[in-house]
Amino acid sequence: MDDAFAAFYRLHVKGLIAFLVNQGASVSDAADIVQAAMEKLYQRWTEIEHHRAWAYRVASRDLVRKFSDARESPVGEVPEPSSLLPHPNSMSEWESQYDALRVLRMLPPRQRQIMAWTLSDFTPAEISEQLGLSPEAVRASLKKARQAATALVRRWEEE
Repeated sequence: MDDAFAAFYRLHVKGLIAFLVNQGASVSDAADIVQAAMEKLYQRWTEIEHHRAWAYRVASRDLVRKFSDARESPVGEVPEPSSLLPHPNSMSEWESQYDALRVLRMLPPRQRQIMAWTLSDFTPAEISEQLGLSPEAVRASLKKARQAATALVRRWEEE
């Protein structure tokens, strides 16, 4: 079990962090949430059939909880570097370089969530199952998100 989990962790940890960043999390918050989700997964490894979907669902729910707990917690210093967050001082600079993140952050929360799952290679049927939505609702949100993203990019190109 330990070897299987370690291989899973190495294969999916960065993608899971990106998934949360795509939903609007800061890189440091995403790294913290992913670490906690991976700890939960390790504890229940043998009980869970679809490890990847479970980890994404748990991390996504934890992010929603973090967003709903709107209290700010300023820190005196930038978090210490870790294997998940090697250079915390440069993360906001890195995030600002990617137009996709700019686009995603301007979408409504549900559309951003659906796009994040899609960008993490989940199908509408899988997303539907994980979020407890109908496949039609997922496809409709995905269509609206793509239309909104296209409109934003066109507007930026015209400016």
